Amino acid sequence: MNTRTLITTPFTASSNADEVLRGADLSGIRAIVTGASSGLGIETARVLASAGAEVTLAVRNTTAGETVAETIGKSTGGIRPRVVRLDLADRASVTRFVDVWTGPLHLLINNAGVITGALERTREGWELQFATNHLGHFALAAGLHDALARGASDRDGARIVSVSSTAHMRSGIDFDDLHFERRDYDPQIAYSQSKTANSLFAVEATRLWASDGIVANAVNPGGIATGLQRNFTPEQKSSLDAAEAAGVFTYKTVEQGAATSIVAAVAPEFAHSGGHYLDDAQEAYTVPNDTDLAQHPHGVKEWALDPAIAKRLWTVSTDLLSV
Repeated sequence: MNTRTLITTPFTASSNADEVLRGADLSGIRAIVTGASSGLGIETARVLASAGAEVTLAVRNTTAGETVAETIGKSTGGIRPRVVRLDLADRASVTRFVDVWTGPLHLLINNAGVITGALERTREGWELQFATNHLGHFALAAGLHDALARGASDRDGARIVSVSSTAHMRSGIDFDDLHFERRDYDPQIAYSQSKTANSLFAVEATRLWASDGIVANAVNPGGIATGLQRNFTPEQKSSLDAAEAAGVFTYKTVEQGAATSIVAAVAPEFAHSGGHYLDDAQEAYTVPNDTDLAQHPHGVKEWALDPAIAKRLWTVSTDLLSV
């Protein structure tokens, strides 16, 4: 367990994203939200735009993205978000996105994610969930480092929000078989590994980039029914239903789920403090790796915050991507 005092905020599990941003003025703030054509991404982008931020929707489906941008522009009365195509599983797409970005960046919300029901691979042969949820966001953040550093210099800091999940508690990082080339494929374990990687990214990114004014934090939005579950197998759906019935989690609305991302993005408590895992709008307590998920559904496992593992994952990711 953590021995230091955890960072707390005035918000709770029932707070919504509008409440977190009430009274905030984000004029001049430039933000990117990945996966902003559905679910949490839409709500995250909407509230940022409503507070005056200049938001870019980084999406695979630009037609859907344009529809979302139009709706946000009309509903908030703010700046209509820009839409740029981004496929996190395609290294060339990430490179193109980075190449067309100009000027400073203040907020990078790594929100996009994929869940598969069976083994799928990228053209490099990488397991798709790990490649999309972790490696794609890793490459994006690394490519935008200089823009974030410029944003940090003119706004007293820049932030990265890495959307993780309670699923991280099921698996650490299997460095011996990251892409399931030898072990039997389990989509739940693969997803869990990618969510642990999201948290470890925040740890090492903060260590390396805090001197540039950039901090990163991981968030657990909670259990939310979104399009992310469309590819669930019957076994995955059954597991989720059983977890809810056992009280492991209670479903949140999308508005409540986005609140923790917004806390990490704008709350003063995390302005210059990174490498944390947030749950229900607070910094989560740490639990041992052998803790059963049903006993501590709201903590963060040690393996998701371990500095040595985070450093190793960064090295492995850099080598894979040739960043």
